[in-house]
Amino acid sequence: MATILRDWSYRYQWLYDSISRLAALSVGGEGRFRQLALQGLTIDSDTQVLDLCCGSGQATQFLVKHSQNVTGLDASPLSLRRARQNVPTASYVEAFAEDMPFADNLFDVVHTSTALHEMQPEQLRKIIQEVYRVLKSGGVFTLVDFHTPTNPIFWPGITLFLLLFETETAWQLLKTDLTLLLRETGFDASEPTLYAGGSLQVIQARKR
Repeated sequence: MATILRDWSYRYQWLYDSISRLAALSVGGEGRFRQLALQGLTIDSDTQVLDLCCGSGQATQFLVKHSQNVTGLDASPLSLRRARQNVPTASYVEAFAEDMPFADNLFDVVHTSTALHEMQPEQLRKIIQEVYRVLKSGGVFTLVDFHTPTNPIFWPGITLFLLLFETETAWQLLKTDLTLLLRETGFDASEPTLYAGGSLQVIQARKR
């Protein structure tokens, strides 16, 4: 069940941004957080990049620094209006992540940041299948999202955050082996790289 704080965080951009910046302190600040999923990737001006579930463009603004061919996709018209204002150099498409209006084998990189925990299990599987479809052979799906903490010191913080701002799907993700789902779809997926006491995971999966 969604909380009133969750509703406010989507309604008021300043609140969402403040929450994001505060949460990012656990990995050294928002700038470093937005770069976590991009580490080790080669992205140049011609790289076709999809920022999946781009929201208001928080990660998009970092992606456009690397590539001139960045597309943001989101299902929320409000978020896309904000993204166009925040990062006008990217292109934007309003659509659901599990039914993307793109041709097969289109993108070199698909990126998503703290969005998969919003999805129901079957929806999550469909999204991974869609990402596989729209990626070129050898393309990379890179993501950052919640993970079950490996350091017990981080349990109170993530528990409070999920209770205040998230729904049951976030708790379900903590029990989900994303690497296994990616491999079952056909990706060559790395084991997660963990941050913030294990409460955040970064996975890079390459389409064979």
